[in-house]
Amino acid sequence: MSDILLPRIPVTEVFPVVEDGTLAAKATENEPLPIRATVFREGHDAFAAEAVLIDPDGVEHMRAPMADIAPGLDRYEAWVKPDRPGTWSFRVDSWSDPYATWRHDATIKVDAGVDVELMLEEGALLMERAIDGKALNNPLQQPLDAKDAEVLRDAAAHLRDTSRSVQQRLSAGVSSHVRAVFRAHPVRDLLGSSREYPLAVARERALTGAWYEIFPRSAGAFQREDGSWVSGTLKQASYELDRIAEMGFDVVYLTPIHPIGTTNRKGKNNTLVAYEGDPGSPYGIGSPDGGHDAIHPELGDFNDFDDFVERALELGLEVALDFALQCSPDHPWVTEHPEWFTTRADGSIAFAENPPKKYQDIYPLNFDNDYDGIYEAIRDVLEVWIEHGVTIFRVDNPHTKPVRFWQEIIADVHDTHPEIVFLAEAFTRPAMMRTLGAVGFDQSYTYFAWRTEKQEIEEYLTEVSTQTAHLMRPSFWPTTHDILTPQMTTGGTAIFAIRAMLAALGAPNWGIYSGYEFVENVQRPGFEEQNDNEKYEFRPRNWEDAEPLGITRLFTLLNAARAKHPALRQLHQLRIHPTSHPEIMCFSKQVSGVFTESGNTDTVICIVSLNPHEGVSGTVHIDLNDLGIQTAGGHFRVVDELDGTTYTWGSEGWVDLSPVTRLGHVFSVEPTTDLEPWTNRH
Repeated sequence: MSDILLPRIPVTEVFPVVEDGTLAAKATENEPLPIRATVFREGHDAFAAEAVLIDPDGVEHMRAPMADIAPGLDRYEAWVKPDRPGTWSFRVDSWSDPYATWRHDATIKVDAGVDVELMLEEGALLMERAIDGKALNNPLQQPLDAKDAEVLRDAAAHLRDTSRSVQQRLSAGVSSHVRAVFRAHPVRDLLGSSREYPLAVARERALTGAWYEIFPRSAGAFQREDGSWVSGTLKQASYELDRIAEMGFDVVYLTPIHPIGTTNRKGKNNTLVAYEGDPGSPYGIGSPDGGHDAIHPELGDFNDFDDFVERALELGLEVALDFALQCSPDHPWVTEHPEWFTTRADGSIAFAENPPKKYQDIYPLNFDNDYDGIYEAIRDVLEVWIEHGVTIFRVDNPHTKPVRFWQEIIADVHDTHPEIVFLAEAFTRPAMMRTLGAVGFDQSYTYFAWRTEKQEIEEYLTEVSTQTAHLMRPSFWPTTHDILTPQMTTGGTAIFAIRAMLAALGAPNWGIYSGYEFVENVQRPGFEEQNDNEKYEFRPRNWEDAEPLGITRLFTLLNAARAKHPALRQLHQLRIHPTSHPEIMCFSKQVSGVFTESGNTDTVICIVSLNPHEGVSGTVHIDLNDLGIQTAGGHFRVVDELDGTTYTWGSEGWVDLSPVTRLGHVFSVEPTTDLEPWTNRH
């Protein structure tokens, strides 16, 4: 027989649980999350369940009554909210509910004239039992306070008062005041609990943020008259931080800033031969000037980096650094520790390959040769950058390293630096992506860039918000320096606006690769990436030239809406709403008033055209009951966060969208007041 027994009222199929509780499910401070379980019992007596959230000190933080979300299937759910980072846990308590059982049975029997006096006396006895805090097999039940005790004492007296009618006596026992007391202080007979399951609660930035990616060497770079280039610097890159912050971004992400090797250096557009002056890929890390713990001399030194970080923090920006665990043939580790790499039969060190692709300018580490030595070296590198103010690491290709390594080193870093956030740049098989998240990565790149049709976008939004949210926190990027999908090459400014809206509104964390403002959309022939890729050359830009395209303004508006609405900064509460047009998409995000500072439910309805070429129009259907929207005569008011226009809506609304006028709406639902009948209908 198993050593683990089910509680008296069985609790099974608990969620969120990862690997039977051997790994912690993900949660974020101040973000509501659902706890679910299948709860049932023998016979017909009533039962109830609560989700119990336990803080890092082992103290019960909150108890949330669970509601039946799948009638007939015994599936129950409650929402809880941890209020700070740390190692939390949760369990599900179940019990027999004698008051609900009595109320149900008494109502039927008294109406039928069966066992009337017996049922009324049992109700009175139950009131007295609740006052005294007596529950079957539950020594933890507490007596009621004076106010609530008086309510039940009065009810018991009325139940026994034969001078009143039978219905009056019964009504006293099922009154709203009595029900309120039992809701707040239920008699928990046969109380039992599931196991406690771990919940890793991270700080807010692990879930939500707006990232802006830059190649520091392009900032201030210029070409001399003879055609040679002068690299930009960290100091010049710091001058761009004001522009980035003004658009509402809160993370500035730097591609690698380390020395770059010359052996097998790649040339423009990843050509095998680099000409004099070609800067090489910053991912070919390492030269005689140093490795992962050094700064490329052309960019500056650690004083310049510290100044960059300080300025970023002044503007409310965190600094994320690319963490790419591969080495140029010129990296100091290659000479000092050749055993850390794979040696081929001819004695040469194997460069990276993903056949048919070859990466002759980098050597991958072989963790099976000297795991402990490699681990310590990498841990030391991380500490260097943490000491210099980096709080986020965007990890390049983590799926090409052992999962066990990431599990160990992320836990190691979090033990001493719990504020550090790790983002997994792993566009790979779902099992690997989910597992990297489960073992410690705080955020994960996603397949968002390749989800382009309405149905697949809707399905993907549902997947990341309901099916995998406890394993991986998604980050949506329309493009990266490595990714430019075919869709982005044909829709002009409109498709760049559409994809920015879907990314910023569809996920709590989103990112932009600099140059997006210019609608840079020319692919390198045969590849889903930019032509004249900044990864292999300098790409200075005159940012004022991007203003007429309007993307910069769109970034600012989207990030402002995200900052204003907690609904847009959370992952779980997303609903898809039907539309009458196959290229109009509608979804809403919501946070219950129970969990907002104002006490008002925050609801945002997002409507986006998926057609960058032509206008589309159609009806949007909103299930008001599902969203819990209170109406005045069936109407409610919304404000478009993109232009401030107010509209009156109902369960159906008509929208006209086009690349010429507007491509979408971001409607915040206003508290219901007396509305003019269907004014300014849209």
